[in-house]
Amino acid sequence: MAGLVQLGHRAPRIPKPDWLKVRLPGGERYEFVKRTLREAKLVTVCEEASCPNMGECWGGGTATVMLMGEVCSRACRFCDVTPGHPGALDPDEPRHLAEAIARLSLDYIVVTSVNRDELPDGGAGHFAEAISELKARCPETLVEVLIPDFQGNAAALEKIVQAAPDVAAHNVETVRRLTPRVRDARASYDQSLAVLDLLKRRGMRTKTSIMMGLSETDDEVREAMHDLREVGTDILTLGQYLRPSDWHLPVQEYIHPDRFAALAKEGEALGFAFVAAGPLVRSSYRAGEFFLRKWVRGERETAPV
Repeated sequence: MAGLVQLGHRAPRIPKPDWLKVRLPGGERYEFVKRTLREAKLVTVCEEASCPNMGECWGGGTATVMLMGEVCSRACRFCDVTPGHPGALDPDEPRHLAEAIARLSLDYIVVTSVNRDELPDGGAGHFAEAISELKARCPETLVEVLIPDFQGNAAALEKIVQAAPDVAAHNVETVRRLTPRVRDARASYDQSLAVLDLLKRRGMRTKTSIMMGLSETDDEVREAMHDLREVGTDILTLGQYLRPSDWHLPVQEYIHPDRFAALAKEGEALGFAFVAAGPLVRSSYRAGEFFLRKWVRGERETAPV
């Protein structure tokens, strides 16, 4: 892959441009969210993946909670979550999650997880239980789930469908050419498309995300957008890849905000209900939530089903 160095090889860092500067987290609401999640012993992807928007999202009363532990059974080359051998599932985690979200009185919650390939269903049953607990204890809170591919297991994915989250997301992460280099060998571009296809055919509102700055071309991003629309994906986020450490894949390019804006316009012309694109946009970034609250609650007559 042109321009990509092997994992573990140090490469010179490209200086970050001004548009990637973020304010330090803080404020009363931020501290309340942080304290409540700590007390419930919940793990957030905001922290585990070193998200640059943590201050903004937590300050606005939003967080993305990560289920099934802090250790992932996969080792994707972009991700800051610790790879290794996960421990046993906590059977009380779904209840603790719902209790914490009820205390926070959130309008919108994103629930994601590590990969648990060692489990027969990849942890889908545990995930579904968490959705059900949230629906029961927090009926006013919209629930978006960002799920693994469960190795393409249709029965596992059906557990998510039956739990009926408001939005079902699964990330393709990058373009087809770069997938073998960027993602774990157990993940594939076509498998992710198949997951999104199944979810959509089962009536879910679907969402995905692509990182940029790993040497993909705009034409490759356009090809991915066409592929995603072919399987009916409703919402797309485009964001800048930021290297978590010297031992992860290096950033090849910092994408200018104008380029993100142009691609977002093209995406919406293809038929996506909404495209959130920008240097600091992430799959669960708040940019999409304002739209989603209206969409899910039926206030947008032209939104897809």
